[in-house]
Amino acid sequence: MKEILLKIESLKTYFFTRPGIIKAVDGITLQLEKGRTLGLVGESGCGKSTLGFSILRLVPEPGKIVEGNILFQGKDLLTKNMAEIRTLRGEKISMIFQDPMTTLNPVMQVGEHVEELFTTHKKMSKKEAETRTRKLLSSLGIPEYRLRDYPHQFSGGMKQRIMIALALALQPDLVIADEPTTALDVIVQAHILELLKDLRKKYHLSLILISHDLSVVAELADTIAVMYAGRLVELAPAEELYRNPLHPYTRGLLNSIPRIHIRERYPATIPGSPPDLIDPPSGCRFHPRCESRRPVCATMEPPMVSVSDNHQVYCILFH
Repeated sequence: MKEILLKIESLKTYFFTRPGIIKAVDGITLQLEKGRTLGLVGESGCGKSTLGFSILRLVPEPGKIVEGNILFQGKDLLTKNMAEIRTLRGEKISMIFQDPMTTLNPVMQVGEHVEELFTTHKKMSKKEAETRTRKLLSSLGIPEYRLRDYPHQFSGGMKQRIMIALALALQPDLVIADEPTTALDVIVQAHILELLKDLRKKYHLSLILISHDLSVVAELADTIAVMYAGRLVELAPAEELYRNPLHPYTRGLLNSIPRIHIRERYPATIPGSPPDLIDPPSGCRFHPRCESRRPVCATMEPPMVSVSDNHQVYCILFH
């Protein structure tokens, strides 16, 4: 029987701003099996990162989780106090943040970042923490002589390796990777994805990979969830989603990927822009941009339709 590591139920995370309430995550239901990888994709601003921050209770002010449940190993994280959540971060769930330069402390040597995790969470001596740090960073391609360098002395790819080391140091059960290859060139991006793939096997990790790039997610994900304007629009095994995308938005994302083997064909685009989440469209939130829309799409929220055991789509076209 497959073990469910993480189960998110009807989660709503809103930002209470002066102009209005931003519904960044608006009723998401998902689950992740132990040892599997879930890809979370969608355009910038669709709520992907907010969902990741919600799992770790890291939603910044004025954001607030207003409804739902986040069950990790059967226990609801939303019922735990902050002391319990701080213990859980790093040891059970960790995160690879999008921008290493704004996450790493610029006045701390890179080795100190990792050593602090071992001395704080594992109560190791400084000498033991230094030994573990050298071993971990070396396994990720960072030589020992660079442990006393500062973050600004590293390239983008090397800084991302440091972030991965911080995420893996305490051997958590779940790692959330938030756009881990953003701003990296394609060669370094390929190296980082290959590294994550190898580490997933080595440490038997469960992984949530957040990205706006479906081609990146294809490298790692077992299942892909497509988000639009704070809601899910499609959920399917990765291979099936690429072979048989159902939702018009998913098809639009896939058609926008350049294909070098097809000559004289420009990538397709999705017309319009993502909606304002303070005042999202009624009915299906994608309907103003959808070329397959029907009149009912403007008034009726799309139902969840199971087209197979593992393939779900939120669209009136399949109801």
